[in-house]
Amino acid sequence: MTRIDAPPHTRSTTESVDFGALPVVPTRHWVRWALGAVVIFIVAQLVWTVFTNAGYGWAVVGKYFFSPAILRGLGMTLILTGVAGAIGFVIGGLLALMRLSKSPLLNSFAWSFIWFFRSVPLLVQVLVWFNLGYLYPVIGLGVPFTTDYFVEAETVTLVSAFAAAVLGLSLNQAAYSAEIIRGGILSVDAGQLEAAAALGIPQHLRITRIILPQAARSIIPNAFNEVIGLLKGTSIVSVVALAELFYVSQVIYNRNQQVIPLLLVAVIWYMILTTVLSIGQFYVERHYSRGSARVLPPTPVQRARAWVALQWNRLDDEPAAKTEARA
Repeated sequence: MTRIDAPPHTRSTTESVDFGALPVVPTRHWVRWALGAVVIFIVAQLVWTVFTNAGYGWAVVGKYFFSPAILRGLGMTLILTGVAGAIGFVIGGLLALMRLSKSPLLNSFAWSFIWFFRSVPLLVQVLVWFNLGYLYPVIGLGVPFTTDYFVEAETVTLVSAFAAAVLGLSLNQAAYSAEIIRGGILSVDAGQLEAAAALGIPQHLRITRIILPQAARSIIPNAFNEVIGLLKGTSIVSVVALAELFYVSQVIYNRNQQVIPLLLVAVIWYMILTTVLSIGQFYVERHYSRGSARVLPPTPVQRARAWVALQWNRLDDEPAAKTEARA
C-alpha cells in the first residue's frame, strides 16, 4: 500500500495543538436525567403523602409499636422462624444427600418428599396438621399394623397450634432447602471429589471439609432468601390463631378499628427483621468468599471510614492549593 501523507498545512496545525489543554466535556445523558427527574418527583410525592395523610395514623403506630402484645407476637415470630428454619435446613440437608445417593430407594423417597411438599400450599399444610385429629384421633406406639398401643395420646393434645405451625413451616422449608443444598453441592467441580477419593480421604471428610465449604458460596444467598421468606411466611399461621406478630396486629385492629396503623406496625417490624437478616447475609457471604476473592469486599464500616478519610484529605489539600495559587 502507498502511504499518503497529510498535507503540510494539516501537519503543522496538528503539531501545534496542545491536547492536554483542551477542556473535557462530559457526555450529557438527557434521557437518563429526564427519567431521574421523574423518579425523584414520584418518590417525593409519595413521601409527602406519607407525612401529610392522616389515615396513616403515625400517633397510633408509635403507641402500639412497643406495646407488650406486639412484642410478644414479635417473639413468637422469631421463635417460629428459628425453630422451623433450623429443622427445615437439617432435614433439607439429609434430603439433599439422599437425592445425591446412588440408592434408588433413598433417591425416590427424597424426590417424593420434595415433590409433595412443594406441590401443596403452605396454608393448606398448616391447616391439615392443625386438623390431624379428624384423621387420627389417637397417636401412640404399639404393635405395627394394629390399633393395640402401649403408649397413646390424643392428637388434639399433641398437635397444638404451635406444633402444627412448626410442622407445616419446617417440612415445607425442608423441601425447598433440599434443592438449594443439592444445587450448591452440584456446583462444586466433581474433579475435587475424585481427587480427594484418590488421596484416601474418608467420605464424610470429603463432604464436610472440601465440598460443603465451597458449596456454601452458592448455598448462602438462596438460603438467606428462604429464611427471609420463612420469616414473612410465619404470618400464615394466623389461621390457627397462633399469637404471632400479624395475628396480634389483627386482634388489636379488630378491637379499635385502626386497621392501617396496626398493619404499619407489623410492616415496619418485618422490615427491621429482614434488614438485620440482610446485614447478616452480607457478612456470612464475605466470610465464605475468602477462598475465591483475592480482596474481600469492604464492609459498610470500612466504606464509611474510607469516605471520612477521603473528605479529611480533601480538606487538608484545599489550604495547600490556595497557598500555591497565591504564590
